[in-house]
Amino acid sequence: MRAAIAALLAAAFLETLSPAAASAADCPGRPDALGTARTLVVNAATTPRVGRKHFPDTLPLADKELVLTFDDGPWPTTTPKVLEALKAECVRATFFLVGRNADAHPQIVRREYAEGHSIGHHTYSHPLLAHMPLAKAEAEIDRGIARDELALHGVARREPSTPFFRFPGFASNQPLLDRMQDRGIVVFGADVWASDWNPMTPEAELQLLLARIDQVGRGIVLLHDTKAQTARMLPKLLRELKVRGYSIVHVVQPPPPSQIEAGRGHRVFPFCRTAEKSSAKQACGHVRRLIFGSYAAR
Repeated sequence: MRAAIAALLAAAFLETLSPAAASAADCPGRPDALGTARTLVVNAATTPRVGRKHFPDTLPLADKELVLTFDDGPWPTTTPKVLEALKAECVRATFFLVGRNADAHPQIVRREYAEGHSIGHHTYSHPLLAHMPLAKAEAEIDRGIARDELALHGVARREPSTPFFRFPGFASNQPLLDRMQDRGIVVFGADVWASDWNPMTPEAELQLLLARIDQVGRGIVLLHDTKAQTARMLPKLLRELKVRGYSIVHVVQPPPPSQIEAGRGHRVFPFCRTAEKSSAKQACGHVRRLIFGSYAAR
């Protein structure tokens, strides 16, 4: 049974490579690009809260694997520069949007999505939610999600198409964390940050962040696409990460229920199609649960 699970997990790992990851080595005009090594499905059933700065656990990343995240955008003078830097290196990231900024600059939100990045949520106006009554805090979260969804898909709704959220200032409390988990929304903290809320030169920010990344070795990196110093620093950061042997992982939401149903028919997991022994069939089910959490159990 253990051998069957190990073999299936290896195959499942290969299937988590997205088309973007597969084409990273083919980055147009940039065969030496950093690229996106793989994608990782993240859901609240298995990883409800991630980031060791604030929570006990982080994402299941190997040594020298990083997830790049950007908060507070979109912003017209800086976010496009961040997107250009990511595009030049065929890197995919996650943007945690502030709803009022998404309202003001929906074309940038749509560009982020069109270029393959994940879209998370960061409230409507960036208040510290832990200092607010529960109902008011959740209304602020929902308003932000609705405005992000409107900018992205043209429909204002409280259920996010990508259920990723980060608390402004990491100011959460247990009732709010429980509500996010109940709603199937993953709460992102961070494992390392650039402290780019403090004014500094791009070079100083680069050296500070690289030292911190080398210290932790892997994890979720927090940056702000609203900061000019970060936008200027990012191309050098991506180049240096390549030199130092780091890989980028792109986090994505679980597939929709229709695709999960397809998985039951072995189209998502073709290696399960020939599983005839009961131990192999059990291993297939175990792998589905590991990757998709409660979605696979429905």
